[in-house]
Amino acid sequence: MSCYFLVQVFCSDQQKRVLYDEYIHDVKPIVESYGGKYLIRSENLISLSCAWKPDRMILIRFPNKETLEKCFHSSEYLEISSKREQSVESHALIIGGMEDEDM
Repeated sequence: MSCYFLVQVFCSDQQKRVLYDEYIHDVKPIVESYGGKYLIRSENLISLSCAWKPDRMILIRFPNKETLEKCFHSSEYLEISSKREQSVESHALIIGGMEDEDM
């Protein structure tokens, strides 16, 4: 069963954006090497809530939860994760997929 990784990103310090851009560049091939497929990587967002205004949203589909966890616990990912941690505030969710995803 597919598993989804949803991340909202807030980048309040534009001086740190360079570091976050490096992270974006470095993380994509790692995610893809674990079978992750980017469904959304966008800063083109329209918030319908005054209290919630992320700067960026990312949605990645993985074949299953185990593969997702292997990806984000891998040595390759852990090597670059500090770039994200030092540059932006982010919140992530793991969302279980449905058995029949062709609803």
